[in-house]
Amino acid sequence: MDLDAVRTFVAVTDAGTFHEASDGLSITQQAVSKRVAALEKSLGVRLFTRTARGARLTVDGQAFLPHARELLRAEERAAASVRPGSRALRVDVIGRRLAPGGLLSRFHRAHPGTDLDAVTLFDADAAISAVRTGAIDAAFRAVTAPARQLPDGIEAVRVHDEPLQLLTGPDHEFADVGAITPARLAGHRIWMPGVVAGTEWAAYYEDFAAAFGFTIEASGPDFGTEPLLDTIAGSAELATFVGAETRLVWPPEDDLRRVDVHDPTPVYPHSLIWRADNPHPALARLRAHLANAPDRPGGAGTWVPEWAR
Repeated sequence: MDLDAVRTFVAVTDAGTFHEASDGLSITQQAVSKRVAALEKSLGVRLFTRTARGARLTVDGQAFLPHARELLRAEERAAASVRPGSRALRVDVIGRRLAPGGLLSRFHRAHPGTDLDAVTLFDADAAISAVRTGAIDAAFRAVTAPARQLPDGIEAVRVHDEPLQLLTGPDHEFADVGAITPARLAGHRIWMPGVVAGTEWAAYYEDFAAAFGFTIEASGPDFGTEPLLDTIAGSAELATFVGAETRLVWPPEDDLRRVDVHDPTPVYPHSLIWRADNPHPALARLRAHLANAPDRPGGAGTWVPEWAR
């Protein structure tokens, strides 16, 4: 259905005459008549009765009017859904329990009027592709490629360093030490079934393990967080890494322990990725918010892979 013709029909109804409708639409009266005639032909009914005083709706015109108004409202909603400043800012946060989810939540508390749509894509390649095509506005990811290798128009800035912790069960040798150095992990197995070869987090943990002489064990099916925590809780040998800001809940009887890692502190480098030509005003606010955050990345005494330095 021709929405310009529908809009003209509503304008004539509201104005009461074809002449006044033409003034309101900034088109000729002849163009108004042609649009209404085309709509009547399309619907197979007469919408107006022409009188000396103007145009009066027929019974069919009265029946069509509420639907015509709804069509125009639907058109506006459709346009608003993709119009920067009207639609929600779409941001990839990897996982809602992870640090980027917290970063986005703090941004929303600072800017409560901002409409946000948090999504979770698989890896950095998927996130960068979605940013490039405009499917999302931004993504929080570790970026393993140098800036010169990013697609044209894509920008990335490291915005947050998240310290890692070792998660153990109560019988593990590190359960009660409170804190360890990465060097003490040499020769140990760290079980991380969620590590997928080729992803940015796999690259991070591979470099971390190589730097300090421990092994990342990714064998076995990844059944999700809860089975992983249950296995760690019952093992005296296995441990895993979690972000210090990752929100986890487990039964009291599991008695899991978060062990800090220091000297140096391994941190996971979260970058914000966006398209340079994206005009969404909330994106500019998000970037400014992150740039002014007190915990700027790259602090002394931390460790990141060479590609993040």
